[in-house]
Amino acid sequence: MNYFKKIIQFAKPYKKYALLNILCNIFYALFSTLSFIALIPVIQILFDKNKRVLIEPKFEGIASIKDYPIDYFNYNVTQRIIEDEVSALIFICGIVVLLFFLKNLFGYLAAFFITFLRNGVLRDVRDAIYVKILSLPVSYFSEKRKGDTISRITADVNEVQNSFLSILEMIVREPLTIIFTIAAMLLISAKLTIFVFVFLPISGFVISLIGKQLKRKSHQAQEENGHFLSIVEETLSSLKIIKGFNAESQFEGKFKQSTNRLNDILNSLINRQNLASPTSEFLGIFVIVVILWFGGKMVLVDKTLDAAAFIAFLGLAYNILTPAKQISKASYSVKKGNAAAERILEVLETPSTIVDVPNAINQEKFEKSIAINKINFKYEDELVLKNFSLNVPKGSTVALVGQSGSGKSTIANLVTRFYDVNEGSIEVDGNDIREVSKHSLRNLMGLVTQDSILFNDTIKNNVSLGKKEATEEEVIEALKIANAWEFVKDLPKGLETNIGDSGNKLSGGQKQRISIARAVLKNPPIMILDEATSALDTESEKLVQKALENMMRNRTSIVIAHRLSTIQNADKIVVMQRGEIVEQGKHEELLLKNGTYRKLVEMQSFD
Repeated sequence: MNYFKKIIQFAKPYKKYALLNILCNIFYALFSTLSFIALIPVIQILFDKNKRVLIEPKFEGIASIKDYPIDYFNYNVTQRIIEDEVSALIFICGIVVLLFFLKNLFGYLAAFFITFLRNGVLRDVRDAIYVKILSLPVSYFSEKRKGDTISRITADVNEVQNSFLSILEMIVREPLTIIFTIAAMLLISAKLTIFVFVFLPISGFVISLIGKQLKRKSHQAQEENGHFLSIVEETLSSLKIIKGFNAESQFEGKFKQSTNRLNDILNSLINRQNLASPTSEFLGIFVIVVILWFGGKMVLVDKTLDAAAFIAFLGLAYNILTPAKQISKASYSVKKGNAAAERILEVLETPSTIVDVPNAINQEKFEKSIAINKINFKYEDELVLKNFSLNVPKGSTVALVGQSGSGKSTIANLVTRFYDVNEGSIEVDGNDIREVSKHSLRNLMGLVTQDSILFNDTIKNNVSLGKKEATEEEVIEALKIANAWEFVKDLPKGLETNIGDSGNKLSGGQKQRISIARAVLKNPPIMILDEATSALDTESEKLVQKALENMMRNRTSIVIAHRLSTIQNADKIVVMQRGEIVEQGKHEELLLKNGTYRKLVEMQSFD
C-alpha cells in the first residue's frame, strides 16, 4: 500500500469527483439495503392479517424514531390493502422498483464521477513519467531497455488505473454496503448476525491465503512484458541487419522464449486471481446455509424470529456476498497494481543528476570563449578523460581527432551538459556551465550528430524543431545553406512531405542535410558537430561538407571528426589518445611534427 499512497497524490486535483463519487456511493449502499428491508412489512402485511396497522401512528419524540417510519409505512400499505388488494400490490411493487431504480441510478452516477478521476489520474501519471523521462540525464537510458520504459508508461500505468478504481470501490461503496446491511441485520436479529460473523473471519483468512503471491507474480509479468517490448523495439529498429545476416530465426527464438515465460507467469497469476471469485462465493453460500439452519431453527423451533424478517435477513446476508466478493477481487487487483506502482515510482523518484542550481545564470549571449579546465570524467569506473584542458575562442573552429574510444564524443556530451564532469570545470564566458541554466546553455548551441535523428513528421516541422515560430521563408533559407533545398523542392509536397519513421524515406546524405538545416535555422553562436559525415558515402559527404562550411562560417565550432578530410581548415586541431591531448596545432604544423596526427592522416587519403 505504500506505493499506492504515493500514486493517490495524483488524485488531489480531482477531489470534487471523489467527493461526488462517495456521496453517490452512500446513497447506493443505503438504497441497496432499503430494497431488502422494504420486503419485511410487505410480506408481513400481505400474508399475515395480524401484522396490519389499522390506526395511524403518531410521532412521540426520539423514543419512537426507530418504530415510527416502519409503522407509518405499514399503516399506508394496510389502508391500500383494505381499499383494493390488487392496487396495494401494485403500490408495493412500485416501491420495490423505485428503491432498486434509485440504487442503480446512484450506482451509475458513482461510476460516472469516478471516470473523470480515473482517467485524469491516468493522464497525469503518464504526463509525469514522460516529463521525468525528458528531465533525466542521457546516462540514465544508456543502461535501460527502451521497451521496459515503454512498458512502464503504458501497461503499468493501465494496471495502476484499474487497481486505483478497485481500491476506491473497496474503500467506499462496498464497505458502506456491508455496514448498512449489517446494521439492518442487527436490527432484525442481533443473535443471528453475531452467529454469522463467527464464520466470516474464517472465510477472510482462506481468501487471503490465495493472494499472497500475487504481487510477486505481477512484478514478474510486468518485467517480462518490458523485456518482450524491448525485443520488438530492437527488431523494428534493426530490421535490415536482422534480415541481412539471416538472423530472423534467432530473434524469433528470443521473442518466443520471452512470450512463453510471460505466458507461464500470466497463467499462474490469472488462475490464482480467478480462484478468488468462486472461493469467496462458495464460502458465502456456506455462510448462507449455516444461516438457513440456525435461523430456520429460530423461526420454526424457538419462535424467536418472524418468518418475513428471516426471509429479508437471508436477502441481506446474500447482499453482503457481492461487495465481499468485490473487496476480495479489489484486494488482489491492488496487489497487482502495487507491483505496477512500484515500477512507475522507480522512474518518478529517480533523482536527476543534471539539474539547475538555485538562481542559475540565464546566459543569453556568447561573447568570449569556451574554456575546458583540467577535467576528469569517467563512465562508471572507466576513466575516459584525464586532466583535459582546451580553450575555444569565439569565432574559431577547433577539431578533435583520434581513434575510437579516445574521448572525442565525450567532450561534446560534457559541453552540452548531457553529463557533468567529475573534476575540473567547463566555462562559457567565464561562467561554469553547472551555474548556467540548462535551457539557456543549450540555447547557445546547435548540435549535429553522426546519427541523423529525425522525427516521423514533415520536413518543415523537423527543420523548425529549435525555432517553432520560423516562417516558411526562413526554413527554405536554412535548407539552402544546408544544400538540402535542391532535393526538398522536388518532393511531391515540398516542405509538407512526411519523411517517415526516423526519416527513413530519405537517403543518409539527405537526412544529414536536414539535420544541418535544423541547426542552421536555430542560428546558435556555438556549433557542435559530432562526426557529422562519418556515416556518409563520398558524394554525400561532399554535399554535407559544403553545407557544414556554410553553417560554420562566422561561428564558434567544435568539430569531432572521424574523417580527417572534414577538418583540414580548422583553426586548431586537437589530437586525442586515451582521454588525453597528445598533439595540437594547425593541419600543416601537425604534419611537420611527424607524430600521431601524421599517422592518422596516412591511414586516410584526402580528397
